[in-house]
Amino acid sequence: MTKKLTKMEPKLTSRMVKSLLLGLVFISGSVLADQLVKRSIEESFVKLEGVFSQGGLLRGEVAPGSKVLLDGTEVRVTPAGRFTLGFGRDAEKRQSLSIVKPGGKVEALQFELIQREYVTQSITGVPQKTVTPSEDKLKRIRQETALVKAARKQNSDLLYFLDTFVAPMKGPITGVYGSQRIYNGVPKRPHFGVDYAGPVGSPVFSPAGGKVSLVHDDMFYSGGTLIIDHGYGLSSTFIHLSEVLAEEGQVVKQGDLIAKVGSGGRSTGPHLDWRVNWYQTRIDPQLVLLLED
Repeated sequence: MTKKLTKMEPKLTSRMVKSLLLGLVFISGSVLADQLVKRSIEESFVKLEGVFSQGGLLRGEVAPGSKVLLDGTEVRVTPAGRFTLGFGRDAEKRQSLSIVKPGGKVEALQFELIQREYVTQSITGVPQKTVTPSEDKLKRIRQETALVKAARKQNSDLLYFLDTFVAPMKGPITGVYGSQRIYNGVPKRPHFGVDYAGPVGSPVFSPAGGKVSLVHDDMFYSGGTLIIDHGYGLSSTFIHLSEVLAEEGQVVKQGDLIAKVGSGGRSTGPHLDWRVNWYQTRIDPQLVLLLED
């Protein structure tokens, strides 16, 4: 039976996001907040807009029936000619886009991404078993990782990826995308989400419409975990949840209540860790919030 979800639309403006970025994201020792803004490139054969940065997400438009290739790899395009591109934490600065028009003519576009530097974040007090898991836990971790990767592989026809996104909850931001994490003195992989602090049970809302592709009550690293597919490879992941209120396969709308904050998995306290992926490429959620209409 489908659960009834309540709706709320918490809004975080681009000015608020930039103020949160201030002092957290640096490049060559200088603050990037004034550079991490939505821009556009428009040619006769393609239009691109978004945050042209490592960790950024771009939306594009071409003539219907055109093919789009990013550095030689074909990108899925909607029948109306819309598509999206995602760039990871350490993506190459120079990018190449090729457009094959319906008649076969090939057009090329080169552009550059802002190269970012990331802060180091030292975190103590996390359960030691989640820093250096035992051999008997590694099998579980591999199984859970496979579930997450499969959910993020989905390439559905949903068009919610074109929507403006809103913050999934209100609360102080305590962790940012790309920061190098050191857990209990042990260097680990970078952080790929944005952390919102809040007490256990705080409401979490869907930042955009989509279909729930994964629900798990208790993963080793992430505790309660929820993934929403927004279409064409774009997905949101919510972790450390105390409760998931949406069901796998359920379609949700922006602002729907989907979960509650917890502190399961590798966590020192209650918070929401929100992550955005373009297929397996990890995107900076704060930059996605800058993609306003």
